[in-house]
Amino acid sequence: MQNTSVIAITGIGVTSPYGNGLAALVKGLSDNVPALAPLSLFDTPIGYVPVVGQIRHPVDPAEPGGMPMSRTDRLAMMAAREATAGLQTHAHLRKRCAVVMASTVGGLSDLPLAMVANPAEYYERSGLDVVSTYPVSHVSDSVAAALGLGGACVGVSVACASGAIAIALAAQMIRDGRAPVALAGGADALCTTTLAGFHALQALDPQPCRPFCETRAGLNIGEAAAAVLLEDIEHARARGAEVLGVLSGWAFNNDAHHSTAPDSEGRGLAFCVAQALGTAGVALDRVGYVNAHGTGTPLNDVAELQAYERAFADRTHPVPVSSTKGHFGHTLGAAGAIEAVVALVAVRHGLVFPTMRLSRPLASRHVDLARDDVRTGVVETAISVSAGFGGSNACLVLEPPSDGGGSA
Repeated sequence: MQNTSVIAITGIGVTSPYGNGLAALVKGLSDNVPALAPLSLFDTPIGYVPVVGQIRHPVDPAEPGGMPMSRTDRLAMMAAREATAGLQTHAHLRKRCAVVMASTVGGLSDLPLAMVANPAEYYERSGLDVVSTYPVSHVSDSVAAALGLGGACVGVSVACASGAIAIALAAQMIRDGRAPVALAGGADALCTTTLAGFHALQALDPQPCRPFCETRAGLNIGEAAAAVLLEDIEHARARGAEVLGVLSGWAFNNDAHHSTAPDSEGRGLAFCVAQALGTAGVALDRVGYVNAHGTGTPLNDVAELQAYERAFADRTHPVPVSSTKGHFGHTLGAAGAIEAVVALVAVRHGLVFPTMRLSRPLASRHVDLARDDVRTGVVETAISVSAGFGGSNACLVLEPPSDGGGSA
């Protein structure tokens, strides 16, 4: 079923290992340089210094007089502030702006080992402020409080599909008339516990990752935040907002298969892609770029290619696919949001970003794995695909504004 209203994107905010702001991300991707390097933010108990996508520029402190903020909260606030800049003079919209932010780490990154060793003593020594940031819902709460956004406030945590699902849920709220505008996205900071967990799963590559390569050995964790401002396109035009792009379709579902492993045949993900393109009314041959989940793990990449084989089997030519996790790492709860922004940049600028370090691509009949250099040309439609533990899948369909819009 096709959507009956068009969801406009009227604000974009990003903070990433490339720097603060959307412009830094666009430059890093366009220059085709990696932002992966050895971790220096903290020590880890995994026996070696992992390669990560670390934010090395200054992170804004908590807002004066606001809620306590973890590193994840502050990254989210930086992206949210950029995305909502166009609402500065619209107090009535800020009061009704919904906030739907995703995270998998939340304030866990800021909890010290002393908390684990002796929680009672830690609480007694005024550790409550730090502990209060632990719930992933705190990301949305703190952003809303810091920026004065008074609409519905929702936290989303659905593993690595969280950021994309947050955007889809916010779009549905707009479509249903639940809010005139909505801020949606995701944020996650680097975290000792997260790194230790992925290390225990033997999912980390000690070297820079190489998604969709026969020699792939795992993923690199990154940290980032990304957010978009959504509203009905007619509402945006009526208030004179610049339409930066269009979210024309979305879908999310579940493999119902395993707690960590994807369905090796990619059936759930393929159905999710088909649903999203169906709601958008987009023909298969119009898809000019797929920003893949593409983690670089042995199981994910094969299963994902199987999904695209199913979803794009009726195309007249292979679909261009790449993973940008080789550029800035797997940003977990932020991944679906920042990669949606990457897909939007692709359609706005006519760019297809390659998968880095793809020396021996996995064979695929219906997929054209982009590698080496940035491709240029018209990209009519791009999709951003996310998949997470537990079998969660999400797909967002991004298109340029009908009038061409301005620069990203």
